[in-house]
Amino acid sequence: MRLVKLLVRPDASSTKLGWSTYAQMTTPEGQHLASNPDHKNKSENIMSAENKVLIVGGGIGGLCAAIALRRKGVAVDLVELKAEWTVYGVGIIQQSNVVREMAKLGVLDGYLDAAYAFEDVTINTTSGQQLARIPGQRLAGPEYPANVGISRLALHKVLSETAIELGTQVRLGLSVETLNEDADGVNVQFTDGTQGRYSLVVGADGLFSKVRGLLFGDKYQPRFTGQSVWRYNFPRTAEIDHLANYMGPAGNAGLVPLADNLMYMFVTSHEPNNPWMDKSVLATEMRKRLSGFEGLIGELREQITDGEQVVYKPLEVVFVDEPWYRGRVLLIGDAAHATTPHLGQGAGMAIEDAVVLSEELTAGGSLEQQLQRFMARRFERCKYIAESSVLAGDKEIAHDREFDRIGLVKQMLARTAEPI
Repeated sequence: MRLVKLLVRPDASSTKLGWSTYAQMTTPEGQHLASNPDHKNKSENIMSAENKVLIVGGGIGGLCAAIALRRKGVAVDLVELKAEWTVYGVGIIQQSNVVREMAKLGVLDGYLDAAYAFEDVTINTTSGQQLARIPGQRLAGPEYPANVGISRLALHKVLSETAIELGTQVRLGLSVETLNEDADGVNVQFTDGTQGRYSLVVGADGLFSKVRGLLFGDKYQPRFTGQSVWRYNFPRTAEIDHLANYMGPAGNAGLVPLADNLMYMFVTSHEPNNPWMDKSVLATEMRKRLSGFEGLIGELREQITDGEQVVYKPLEVVFVDEPWYRGRVLLIGDAAHATTPHLGQGAGMAIEDAVVLSEELTAGGSLEQQLQRFMARRFERCKYIAESSVLAGDKEIAHDREFDRIGLVKQMLARTAEPI
């Protein structure tokens, strides 16, 4: 028997699982968002113990795992440490392999309604001269787009509402405190004093994963890469109907369409000492990082005036270089393989994890065999994305003019288009 303890802040107690009103994705700590009690399991759940999976973390990976498992008829509880289920309000690039997985999750129509569809990616000089236009592949089917840009708020709304509608029981403002595993299941003590028993615990709790600490101690810690990324929303201009990348003197910038009237800019920068940035200086500092750019980026630079709207994030990575599970506890997404945004695939790998996990958990065999198959399909693919993304950032820091960024992007698109 294995007993491990996780130290987190205490939260208000909730005595038992139950229903409450689902309104604005926020509840008092430790309480519930309602799932749909009328939703019936569509297939037999072959898992043992209490025939239920616990997902720790309500971000993109955790929500997609909940949706995928509920589609397969697996009972799911999801806990999220934040009492207010919020995400930061910029956008995200989702490429053709992600659109394919969204189709498998059964959320494609609502997802596309909330997104901006586009086909191509361009790579441009600092002044805006086009170096390459890379066409996308319509992996979800000829009637669906190759790529989309979507605001994180819109994506969260689509995924959270779908997960709840399918019957996921969601609780906010708490996490796991202890995991006590035996041969048939895992007894979980939550930080609000409640308990549960599960066939499998899935740690989808991000870069600073508590579940990863339970499994591996301090062996795998986030590492700062030397770069940060800056993001800012703008009204969309007519020429940004695709993902436009700009190769800068010290970092790369880009413009991503999110809706008919919205786009966002990003720029990476070398920040060797990982400085803390007060919001009062963010607008000025972001403009400085864009000082070498001309053309549209240069024009937009002068419109960056509100530090409250700048999203600044140091780029940190972690990769668990061994099986992502021990016994009945598994890591997915950033908890196992957090990387940088240089190839736009971080969230995509988490979404793929979720779909593959649901497929393997319902494909027969013992849990050990199911998780081994999951790892066989995920490990090398995620490692390639993690290492290639970090490489791209390292080459930016080194000002390596010989680095073939266009070739790397083309290679990545070919690799991610392959069946998983």
